[in-house]
Amino acid sequence: MVRRQTGLTLVELMVVVAVMAVLAAIAYP
Repeated sequence: MVRRQTGLTLVELMVVVAVMAVLAAIAYP
């Protein structure tokens, strides 16, 4: 894998936020 200097891209950041939101919704019904 090639490492990017910018680290996370906007798309990856949005995906992470979406996953965290789903986990939060499951953890706190």
